[in-house]
Amino acid sequence: MNRQPGSGEEPPDDYLEAAIQRLLTEHTEVAEQGLTVTRRDHSLVVCGEVESAQRREEILRLVLEHFPQLPVTVDIGLIRTQAPTEVEELR
Repeated sequence: MNRQPGSGEEPPDDYLEAAIQRLLTEHTEVAEQGLTVTRRDHSLVVCGEVESAQRREEILRLVLEHFPQLPVTVDIGLIRTQAPTEVEELR
């Protein structure tokens, strides 16, 4: 998922990665510590795994709401949160 509202602007400043990481960790509705924010070319990439597509969309909305000028690529996968349906056999 790639959102680039500010394409053509200067590369993100060094502190933006830490600011986004802090926002994702400290925001009461998100509180995601398992995500990483890295610089790639002229944008920032948010990577990791969350339990639902809705949570992924909420994270993207939050980042774009606080940093609307920032080109952001979201590379967040979904993890399985249901209990296993098969019994694991140990040998």
